[in-house]
Amino acid sequence: MYNLVLLAARPPEWTHEQFIDWWRGDHAELTYRLPGLRAWRHTEIDTALERRSEGWDGLSVLSFDSPEDLRKALDSPAWARAVEQVGDMKGRRIAVMGHEAEMFSA
Repeated sequence: MYNLVLLAARPPEWTHEQFIDWWRGDHAELTYRLPGLRAWRHTEIDTALERRSEGWDGLSVLSFDSPEDLRKALDSPAWARAVEQVGDMKGRRIAVMGHEAEMFSA
């Protein structure tokens, strides 16, 4: 799998609950439409292990078969609509892409 990983913090005027509800609700409706999307996992962050990790609300992992499939998704009208919906939201985010390697499965 080739993943797009997004770590995000809510806009300052939103509560954590509002942001998670939006991410898993209205924003999810657009995310589901991304061409080539094979899996999507979302983690609601409720606790930071250490102080320097505080201030984040959620993590999404969007999985595709290849970097080319992710690129097609990022070039799609569905991605453009998702970006438009986010608009000038004042939250923070980190977005990275890379190959997944399963290290353990019980």
